[in-house]
Amino acid sequence: MTTLTRWEPWREMATLRRAFEPFFEDPFAVRILPRWRLDEFEPQVDLAEDENAYIVKATMPGIRPEDVEVSLQNHVLTLKGEAKEDKEIEEKNYHLRERHYGSFMRTLTLPASVKAEQIEATHEDGVLTVRLPKTEEEKPKKIVVKAMTNGHNKK
Repeated sequence: MTTLTRWEPWREMATLRRAFEPFFEDPFAVRILPRWRLDEFEPQVDLAEDENAYIVKATMPGIRPEDVEVSLQNHVLTLKGEAKEDKEIEEKNYHLRERHYGSFMRTLTLPASVKAEQIEATHEDGVLTVRLPKTEEEKPKKIVVKAMTNGHNKK
């Protein structure tokens, strides 16, 4: 089954802008793209569906469940929280630092209505899973095909 994903050009432009920021700060420095700022974090998300619900999975390694907020308003699911910075090692003692930290917010527009009061969110092994049950109107309906012979129902 093919699903449509909403294209968000502004997010892509912001990502591209962040990738080129270091060149404007120090144009003669040698850098390899992409070089993301450590204080920016955007979880990677999958949105799928089965017969009864939409399922959102977001990769959030190192983020505790109590540091994540999930909300729904007007078909828009929002994942918001913070990846805490590691304070055990002093800044001057790093040789390489690629792990991301900082606050994040990710929004997804759902394709249809859901039963907001029955939404469940779980966090296991660095993956947040949000199950959003479909309303009865959104669930697929099986329609019986009747056989016809010369314009009359066949019995």
